[in-house]
Amino acid sequence: MAIASPSTPSFSASICCTRTDSTPARSLRFPPIQTRLQSRQFTLSCRSSVPSSNESDGDLQYEIQHGVSTDHRRRGSLVFVTLPLDALNFPVGTMKRKKAMVQSFRALAAAGVEGVVMEVWWGLVESELPRVYNWEGYLEIVVLAKRCGLKVRAEMAFHQCGTGPDDPFWIPLPQWVREEIDKDPDLAYSDRFGRRNMEYISIGCDVLPVLHGRSPIQAYTEFMRSFRDTFIPFFGGVITGIQVGMGPAGELRYPSFPLQKTARTLRSRELGEFQCHDKYMLASLNACAGEIGMREWANGGPIGAGSLMQNPEGSEFFKSDGSWNSPYGEFFLAWYSGMLLLHGERICREAESIFRGLEVNLSGKVAGIHWHYRTESHPSELTAGYYNTSIRDGLLPIARLFGRYGFSMCCTCFEMQDAEAQQMNPDSSPESFVKQLSLAARLCDIPLQGENCASSLDDGSFEQVLRMSRFYWNGPGTPTFSFNFVRMDKNLFEYRNWVSFTRFVRQMSDAKFFRPNLGFGDGDMPFLSLSASSTAGVVLA
Repeated sequence: MAIASPSTPSFSASICCTRTDSTPARSLRFPPIQTRLQSRQFTLSCRSSVPSSNESDGDLQYEIQHGVSTDHRRRGSLVFVTLPLDALNFPVGTMKRKKAMVQSFRALAAAGVEGVVMEVWWGLVESELPRVYNWEGYLEIVVLAKRCGLKVRAEMAFHQCGTGPDDPFWIPLPQWVREEIDKDPDLAYSDRFGRRNMEYISIGCDVLPVLHGRSPIQAYTEFMRSFRDTFIPFFGGVITGIQVGMGPAGELRYPSFPLQKTARTLRSRELGEFQCHDKYMLASLNACAGEIGMREWANGGPIGAGSLMQNPEGSEFFKSDGSWNSPYGEFFLAWYSGMLLLHGERICREAESIFRGLEVNLSGKVAGIHWHYRTESHPSELTAGYYNTSIRDGLLPIARLFGRYGFSMCCTCFEMQDAEAQQMNPDSSPESFVKQLSLAARLCDIPLQGENCASSLDDGSFEQVLRMSRFYWNGPGTPTFSFNFVRMDKNLFEYRNWVSFTRFVRQMSDAKFFRPNLGFGDGDMPFLSLSASSTAGVVLA
C-alpha cells in the first residue's frame, strides 16, 4: 500500500492532461474542488391551505410578485416513458411490432403522459462502417410520436447494452469499434486483475485518434451532429430533450461493477473495482504523479482496496480510518474523479455547441450508487468515479459541470426506500443519495429528472417517487422536475398496473402535491384514490 512520507509535497486537486490535436499543447486543469457548500440565501414562501375563491387571481399576484410564469405551478411535473430495449430490430434497425407500438403510444397519450424516451444506440445507427448512419427506425418512432401527440426525449447511447450475444437485449458497440479494440485492447477499461470491460471506451483515450483516425470524442460529436441534421424538422415540436450518454448505462461514471452481476442481492454489497489500468489511464496517472514528484503513486489503483464483495472495514483503503483519507488517497481520488469530470466537460461542450439555438433541453445522467452511503468512505461511489464521502461532497461538482452548459441532471433510484434497501445492506441509503443530489441540483439551479431503477408498479413505489420529487420541486423559483418511467412493456398495460400508473401520472401533473418541504424527514404524503370516471378512462385505454 502506498503511504505518504512526512515530507510529502502539497498539491491541489487538479487534473493534468495534454491535448493531442493540432492546437498548441497546453495543460487542462480543474480548479481546486471545494469540500464545503457555499452559503446561499433562500427565501421561503408559504401558501394558505384554504383554497382561494379565484385561483387565477392568486396566480396573477404570484407572477407580479416573482416575475415568473405560473404555468409550471398549475401543471406540476411531466412524466415520460422509456421505450422497450428491443423497440428496434438488431442489427437492421427497423421498428418492431408496429401495430402494438401504435396502440401503446395512443394509450400513453390518453393517460396524460407527456412523451417517450427513445434510446438511440450507437451500435445500431453506425453499426458497420464509420460515418455511415442508419436512422430509419428512429425516424419511424418520432413520426409515430408526432401522430399520437407525444413528445420525444432522445438518449444518445454510446455504450453497450446487454451482457453478450445470448442476451435478448444485446446491442454491442459498433462492429468497426470492436475491431479496433481487438487490435488495441487498452481502448477498453481494465481493472487491477487485467479484466477488460467493453461497455464503454476508456476515457483515457478521449482525444486520441484511435478510431479510424478519429478520437472517441470526435466520433460521439459527429454522431450527434448527424442526428441533429436528420431530425431537425422535429426539434421543439416533437423532440424536446436530448440526454447525452457519458459512460456505461449512459451515466457519467466508470464501469466499476461487472455487467454480468445483475442480481440486486449481489450488487447491493459490491465495493467495485477502480478502472484505471489500461495504458491510457496509466499514462495520465503517471503524468500527474510525476508533476508533484511522487512517481511511486503512479503504479495504478490503490493497493489494499479489498475484494469486490468484501466488507469495507476489512479493506485497508476503504475502512473508516483507511488510506482513502491519506495524502495518497486524496491525490488518487482527485485524479480519478477529475478524469471523469474532464470527460463530462468535453462531451457537454460538444453537445451544447451542436444543439445550440434549437428548442431542446440537454441533460446528463448520474448513477444512483447508494450501496455504502452510510459508511465513512462510500467505496462503491469512489470506484464509480464520484469522490463523495462523509467529509466531501462529490455530487456538487457534477451539478456545477452540468449547470455551466445548461444541462439538466438525471438520476435513478427515485422509487427506492431505505427500509427495503437496508434489509439487504445496512450501509445502503438510496433516499439520502437522492436527497444529496437534489440539493446539489437546487444549489446549481438546474432542472432535475428522476428515474426508477426497476419496473416497480406497486403503489408504494409510485408514492416514494412522489415523496422524492416533492423534496426537490418544493417552492417558488425551483427549476422544473420531470420523471422518466423505465420502461414500457406488456406488464405496464395490465389492468391493475395501468390503474396505478395512470393515477401516478395525474398526481405528478397536479401541482397541489408539490408543497414546500425543505426537511430531510420521512413525512407521509397522501395518495389519491381513483375516481369512477378515471377508472372508466383506464378501461377504454
